[in-house]
Amino acid sequence: MATLYEGFTLCGLVHAQNASDSGIQGIELDGDSDHVVVTDSTRNVTLFKVSDQKPLGSWTVKQGQTLTCPTVYNTHNKEYVGISDNKVIRVWRDDDIHLDKAFKATVTADVWRIHSGPEGEPVVLFQRGGVRLLDALLSAPQQAIEEVLTDEEVIRWSTSIVVKQQRFVLFTTEQRGQQVLYVQRLNPNTLQKYTLEREDSGLLPLSYSASVRDGHVSLLCLYPNGCVYQSVVALRRPVESEGPQALPRSLLLRLPVGEGQLGAASAVSLDEAHVAVVGVPHPSAGAGRDFLCIWNTHFQTLQAGKEMTGRIYGQLWCYSGKLFIPHGKTLSVIPYECQKSCLASVLGKLKQTGEAEPRPSGMVVCWNSPLHGDQAQPGRGVETRKGRLTRKSQSAPSLTVDQVLELIKTAPVTEVQREVEALFSRADAQDLQPSLGTLACHLVARCQAEPAFYTPTTLAQLVHTQCLCHSLCPDLLLLALEKKDYFLCQLCLQLFRDIPEAVTCACLKAFLSVPDGDAEMVSLEPDSVSFMEGLVASGRGPGAQQNGFSPTLYEEDSCDVPPSGQPRPEEGKDGQPPRESCPVGLHKAVLLNEVLQTAYSDCFLLPHLKDLSSQEVVLFLQYLQFLYMKYSQDFYTQANMGLRLPTMTQIMDWVCLLLDSHFTVLVMAPECKGLLIDLQRFVKNQVRLFSELGKMEGSLEELQKMKQSKEMGQYAIEVIQLF
Repeated sequence: MATLYEGFTLCGLVHAQNASDSGIQGIELDGDSDHVVVTDSTRNVTLFKVSDQKPLGSWTVKQGQTLTCPTVYNTHNKEYVGISDNKVIRVWRDDDIHLDKAFKATVTADVWRIHSGPEGEPVVLFQRGGVRLLDALLSAPQQAIEEVLTDEEVIRWSTSIVVKQQRFVLFTTEQRGQQVLYVQRLNPNTLQKYTLEREDSGLLPLSYSASVRDGHVSLLCLYPNGCVYQSVVALRRPVESEGPQALPRSLLLRLPVGEGQLGAASAVSLDEAHVAVVGVPHPSAGAGRDFLCIWNTHFQTLQAGKEMTGRIYGQLWCYSGKLFIPHGKTLSVIPYECQKSCLASVLGKLKQTGEAEPRPSGMVVCWNSPLHGDQAQPGRGVETRKGRLTRKSQSAPSLTVDQVLELIKTAPVTEVQREVEALFSRADAQDLQPSLGTLACHLVARCQAEPAFYTPTTLAQLVHTQCLCHSLCPDLLLLALEKKDYFLCQLCLQLFRDIPEAVTCACLKAFLSVPDGDAEMVSLEPDSVSFMEGLVASGRGPGAQQNGFSPTLYEEDSCDVPPSGQPRPEEGKDGQPPRESCPVGLHKAVLLNEVLQTAYSDCFLLPHLKDLSSQEVVLFLQYLQFLYMKYSQDFYTQANMGLRLPTMTQIMDWVCLLLDSHFTVLVMAPECKGLLIDLQRFVKNQVRLFSELGKMEGSLEELQKMKQSKEMGQYAIEVIQLF
C-alpha cells in the first residue's frame, strides 16, 4: 500500500508572463534531504529548509539577465552553480550576497542543463548534445564543444544517474516526431543512441522519468492518452560500428483520462512497484479536477489520491519521501510512503469478524490453476450453503458498473447489496478498482438523502478492498458516525491514512460520549477486543518489572509528595498498589485505541481538541493513564506484537496534546488535581527513562570506537568497566 500524508506549502509562485508556466524551472537537493534549491523562471535562486517551511538564503541576477536552467549544489566543493543567459556559468557560496561579485565564466556554446551528482562534481550538458565535467570546463571555458545532434534535433529532457560507481548522462531529443534517447558514459566517454517507439496517434510524451534497478536504467514515458510505457536500457559499452538501436517498450499503466487527452501531467517512478502521477483525473472524480495519485504498477491499482487545487503545470519532483508539486499559486510538499508491494497487501490482511463482515466469495481458489494450468476446483467439504447460493448467482449475467450505479439510486437495500456482491464476484473484479470510489460515493449520497436506506455490509466490503481513502469519499466516515456504525468506523480508522484532524476529533468525541452498554453491543475486530480483554484482566504481580515507572519511586525534588503518615496516591490502605480498573468499557476502549493510532499533525489537531468538554477530556486522560500503567507492566512486553496496538509514544503524545489544549480548565478543576499529579509523574519518569537510555547509547558508542584488543588466541576473557 501507499500513503499520501498531509502536505504543506513551501512557498508561493511568481508567475511569468506566460500564464501556463508555474514560474519554477527546477528543484534540486542542497546537500541533504531537508534543504532544496528552487530556481524560478526569471532571476531568483532560493534555498529552503523544508521542515521549517522557510527560506534560508536568496540570490538574484541583475535586471536584464535571466537564469536559463535550474541551479544545482556542488556537494564536492559546497558551492552553487547556475547558468545565466545560456552561456555564463556562475559559482558562489552561502556567504556570497551579490552574484555579480562571485565567480563567473563564459563558455562557447549554449548550455541546456547542469546535473549534480550525489558525491561527484556537476556535469554540464550543452544544447547540441556535448557533455563536460564542470571542473574540466571551467579550467578552459573557451574550449570548443562538439555538436552531437543534427540541426533540427532538440533536447526535451535530461538527467544524470550513477550505476555501479559509473556516471551517466541521459537525454531525449525530438525531431519531426521521432524520439531518440542518448546515453552518455563518463570516464571513459562513450555514447549509446536508441530510437524510441512512436505512438500510433503521433502523440509525444508529456514527461520522462528514469530510475536504476538491478544495474539497468528504467525509462518511464507518460503520453497524453494516459499510457505509461517502460523501457529498460542495458548499460554497456557500444561497439564502434553499430548505429542507433530500437529501444523496446512495454505498457506499464493505462491511466483513466476520460474523453479528452492530458494537457499538463507528469509521472515519476517511486520504487519498483509504485508510480506517482499528477495532472490526471481521479477515476471517481468528475472532469476538470486534477489529482496527485500513486498507482501500483504490479496490480494496476490506485493506492492513494489527493486533489490539487488550482492549475496543474505538469511538474513533479521527488526527493527523500517527499513530492514537490507546483499548483495554482503555491508550491506544495506532500510526504508519502510506499510499503513493499505484495499480493497480501493488495487483497487485505484483516480476518473475518462474523456476520457484520462480508465474505468475499463462496468458492475456495485452487492455486494449481495459476501454477500448473489445472482448472480451479472448489474445496470439498468447505463450501457453505451461502457459498453455493453465491456460486449459483454467479452463473447469471451480472450488471455492469454503470447499471449498478443507476440501480443504487432507486433500488431497495437487499437488491443493491446483492448486485454489488455479484459485481465483486466477477472474474474481472480487478478491473472494477478504479470505479470503487464512484460506487462508495453513490451509496453514501443515497444513505444521506434517505435515512431509511443504509447498506453497512456493502460499505464495509468497499472499505476492505483497501482501494478507498478519505479524500476519495469524505462523507463515508461521517456517515458511519451518524449511523453509529462503529464497526465501519473502526475499519475506516484502520485503513484510511488521510483522515483530517477535524474528523479524527469528531470520532473521538463520538466514542467518548457513547454509553458503554451501547458500545458493548457492537461487533468489532476480534484481535483488538481480545487484546483489551487481556489488558484489563492483567494485574500487577509482586516484584513486577516496569518500563520507566515505579509506584514507589518519588522524585526528590517533587513538590507533591504527601505528608508523612498519609498513603501515597497509588497505594491502598495496606500499602500495596491497587488493581487498576479501566475507566471505560472494553469496546469503547477498542475504539479509542483506533483514534490513538490515527495519523495527525499537531498544529491542525490542537484547535479541534478544544471542542471536547471537560468531562470528555478527564475521561480520556484517565483512560490514557490506565494504558500507561498497564504498558509499564509485563503484559505489554508479552503481548502479540503482530497486533495493531497503540504504542507508548502515541499514548504520551496524546497526553501532552490534551494537557496543552485544556491546560487552564484542568488546573482550575479540583477533581483533576490528583490526575494531573499522576500525569506529571508519568512524564518525569519517561524523561528519566530516556535519559538513562541516552547514557547507555553513549556508552555503547564509546565501546564501538574503542580499538579492538590484540588477538589472544581462540579463547579470551576481557573485562570492560563503564564509568
